[in-house]
Amino acid sequence: MNRDWIATARTLSEALPYLQRYTGAVVVVKFGGNAMGDEAAMAEFARDIVLMRQVGMNPVVVHGGGPMINDLLSRLGIKSEFVRGKRVTDKATVEVVEMVLTGLVNKRIVQAIMDEGGRAVGLSGKDDDLMVCEADDPELGFVGRPVEMNVQVLRDLFTAGIIPVVAPVATGMDPNETFNVNGDTAAGAIAGALQADRLLLLTDVSGVKNEAGEVITQLTPEEVRDLTAKGVIAGGMIPKTETALKAIEEGVRAVVILDGRVPNACLLELFTDHGAGSLIRSTEPRVKPRVR
Repeated sequence: MNRDWIATARTLSEALPYLQRYTGAVVVVKFGGNAMGDEAAMAEFARDIVLMRQVGMNPVVVHGGGPMINDLLSRLGIKSEFVRGKRVTDKATVEVVEMVLTGLVNKRIVQAIMDEGGRAVGLSGKDDDLMVCEADDPELGFVGRPVEMNVQVLRDLFTAGIIPVVAPVATGMDPNETFNVNGDTAAGAIAGALQADRLLLLTDVSGVKNEAGEVITQLTPEEVRDLTAKGVIAGGMIPKTETALKAIEEGVRAVVILDGRVPNACLLELFTDHGAGSLIRSTEPRVKPRVR
């Protein structure tokens, strides 16, 4: 018998405790970075999400789309202004953001999932008032901070066996307003509202690093705050760790800042002891058997 098939069978057998652990679990995945522009990487990600659903998990995909937004703004001749590293989003810009995220990026991900045999529905934070926002900073214009979450629509999709794919565009307290929401922020808010078992933040970096530049595989919230105060966690990693801490405070069991460049990163994190990034949780180890 071919040894590759034997190895495959052994791998499936060894995965049983992990499959049991995550049966029925809600896992929110923030998808972004370079993988979004690579067809092969997109297909691999979609296949992993379909597999998660097939073995009894309830995945939710929340996506970004910064490079695509930049490209269309440039082609339309709309200049971007930044304040403290964040894009000022006026009415013209937020219209482009909504068009790109809900009409282009969202549907590409939905189609990729369906191409791999899954069932998926694309929606934004506007649908069924999933995510209601207020202005995060008046200087930034229509950049939103979620203040009200209505996630029943996501639970209804779980029940129907459908994978929700969410674009981070939201309504305001005034229903005529539209807000652009940071993808990590949106994923964290959705995970918190769902009391998710895991929030996976896919990135283009290897994870949270210590003073020596080594990836830290597991941290507590206290350790994250200490590393931030020391300046070890800095730059673009700060918003991700802030999202992680807020999500944990809201009841998410664990958050993983995951290296999306690693093949099958989500499966590696969920179904092995190794993982591919930095897990942030108060006490629980990477895998804990389900109590029956």
